[in-house]
Amino acid sequence: MFRRPTFRHRKRKRSDRRNGAAGDAARTHTEAREEMVRFVSREVRDRRVLDAMRTVPRHEFVPPDLRGFAYEDSALPIGRDQTISQPLIVGLMPEAAALAGPDGGERVLELGAGSGYQAAVLAHLAAEVVTVERIEELRIAAAQRLAQLGLRNVRCLAAGERLGAPDEGPFDAILVTAAAPSIPPGLVAQLAERGRLVIPVGDRLGQELLVVTKRGGRVRQRSLGGCRFVPLIGDEAFPEHAAW
Repeated sequence: MFRRPTFRHRKRKRSDRRNGAAGDAARTHTEAREEMVRFVSREVRDRRVLDAMRTVPRHEFVPPDLRGFAYEDSALPIGRDQTISQPLIVGLMPEAAALAGPDGGERVLELGAGSGYQAAVLAHLAAEVVTVERIEELRIAAAQRLAQLGLRNVRCLAAGERLGAPDEGPFDAILVTAAAPSIPPGLVAQLAERGRLVIPVGDRLGQELLVVTKRGGRVRQRSLGGCRFVPLIGDEAFPEHAAW
């Protein structure tokens, strides 16, 4: 369980006071983010992933009244019955996808843009990120946040009738931030050779986070353990009004 971050305070000089509350908030967020990364590093070893999480301001992706909890290891509501994933999951998924880094030329698809936080982290780990979102209100807000952060290698698209973004593929990695009842063949088809699909699979009572690898026309999978996500809606997933 994540411990609330504790901060070491120093007596401020007169020049420090001129920075005002904005400076205090910036220091607090920076310190809390570093504490979050230290916690995530207990399970996530990829330094590039940790550096990306250290760079992206998670508090900018949560509602203002929840920013005090932005760096705790917990999922938080973002509206429309959706959540921003807990930081540990945000770190584990790209590590499991074994991304080559921004200079590696890899293209990544994310299903479920949500707040845009995971896409922002992915932007530091891949050459190009395509993220899709079915709830237009969330998609617009996520796109605005990503643009404000100057992340030009991310495109936030409206989800179509078919799962994923088949017209944009193939992808070197696909990360799904909502649970499917089984591994969707349509997503496997959108993987490039040696592509990796990271997806929670199960039902409302719980799921397993799976890593699916496509090689030579064959698919292999391994489990990272139990998890809990909101349902993936659409073709090859759960129906719109499924009980959850």
